[in-house]
Amino acid sequence: MSCGHAVTPESLTGWCRSLLDQSQFKFLCPALEDGTFVKCGAKWSYQEVRRLAVLTTEEMEHFEKTMAALAAAKYCEYKSCPVCETFVERKDRTNLSVLCTVCTADKGQRYEFCWQCLKQWKGPGPRSNRCDNDGCVNHDLEVLKNCETTSLPQVAGVTDCPSIRACPTCGQRVEHDKTGCKNILCPRCNKEFCFVCLKLTPECLETSSYFTACTEGVAPRQTSIPTWNRN
Repeated sequence: MSCGHAVTPESLTGWCRSLLDQSQFKFLCPALEDGTFVKCGAKWSYQEVRRLAVLTTEEMEHFEKTMAALAAAKYCEYKSCPVCETFVERKDRTNLSVLCTVCTADKGQRYEFCWQCLKQWKGPGPRSNRCDNDGCVNHDLEVLKNCETTSLPQVAGVTDCPSIRACPTCGQRVEHDKTGCKNILCPRCNKEFCFVCLKLTPECLETSSYFTACTEGVAPRQTSIPTWNRN
């Protein structure tokens, strides 16, 4: 590989496919540097992977479609308009009222829909919590408020922790598989944070360790979902 580490075509394909399965579309070398426990982490371009992994036509199609979808989900926030089904990007992530320019042009008047319930916007705006349509609720937030509690068997003293969290960086909903340490890697923004105290891992480790309870205890259930600032 370009970083100097050697890998068979079959292993390269398997490793990159496993990254895609974890919603990671950047291919990083997992090899350990000589005599250390530090991963190389060099980024392999897709062109390099495609050439050295000897991907079949079907594998290339799978890789490219998956990478495109993951990249779009990371760098854009979009949904299809409930009327014309055109994809609409939401640039202001704190405003649920979204303008569809296609429907506005077709109807000859401004058409806005609710990003949350996907119905025509009702009520004043901009708003960040809901529109005035019946049943307009943030289902992810309801899950965070009402999920069961869990324990982390391999982390001393951690019980009654909410079983579902929103990533403190991007708001992605995540669960802990109850194995290993208390930290978890967000599949969306690729930030590692503590599932218990909700601090980013470096900050959490300033006062505790991977397998011990956090000094401030278990963070309460989240009552809002962080907005991801990609800049």
